[in-house]
Amino acid sequence: MTEPLSSSRVPLGDCSLCRFRGKTLLTGRCMLGDTCVLAESGRQIDRFFRINPQYAEQFLQDAFWERRAIAVRYAPLAALTEVMQDEDEVVRRALAYRLPAHQLLAFINDPDREVRMTVADRINPENLELLANDEDYIVRLTVVKRLQPGRLFRFIKDPDLQVRKVVAERLPEVSLGLMKSDNDPEVRRIIARRIADEEAVDFLQDEDWLVRYTATQHAPASALAPLLTDVEPDIRALTRQRLNKSPTEETDD
Repeated sequence: MTEPLSSSRVPLGDCSLCRFRGKTLLTGRCMLGDTCVLAESGRQIDRFFRINPQYAEQFLQDAFWERRAIAVRYAPLAALTEVMQDEDEVVRRALAYRLPAHQLLAFINDPDREVRMTVADRINPENLELLANDEDYIVRLTVVKRLQPGRLFRFIKDPDLQVRKVVAERLPEVSLGLMKSDNDPEVRRIIARRIADEEAVDFLQDEDWLVRYTATQHAPASALAPLLTDVEPDIRALTRQRLNKSPTEETDD
């Protein structure tokens, strides 16, 4: 049987120091050890502001970083400008989630990656490219997922594989040839799958067998004969299927 949580293990605030005790405590809108703005407990503080959001603005400059961060979630938007330069990254992360998109420009160069990730996810599309050279690949990944496909060319040579894979999936078909020579087979497989049938021929001799297999699926049949002797049995089988050749006919050739 699980023992009940003892009060000594629950962070407790001091009601005698609370300016709201005459209002919230007496009306059941706070509870010692459960719903308390003075306890150093994120859960208790959040419960307090959830029930009493009208008091959140008064804690935006509080000395305790977690109290400030939670207050940001409940304070009026108009009051948040006063904490945009907060020294704590958790407070700024909360701000990045709540501020209107046009105010997020202030966080483009924030030192915290999670702040910039949130900015990349929420900022107005016309400002996305301000984050295009971010040092963190997750930020750039968010950017390439949201940018218009026609604006992705600058990411074709991105140093990160995950970023290039998303670019390969979203780049306009007419521009896929620009990534034919990517040094990673995962990217080339995507290009081989999406590229026009005629251009898929360029991948039939790729060093990666999955790239060759992908290209074999839709390259013109007239270009497939050399693959009847490919080292990979799956590619030979697919080639026979597309050319309507039996294994015997292949041997006879």
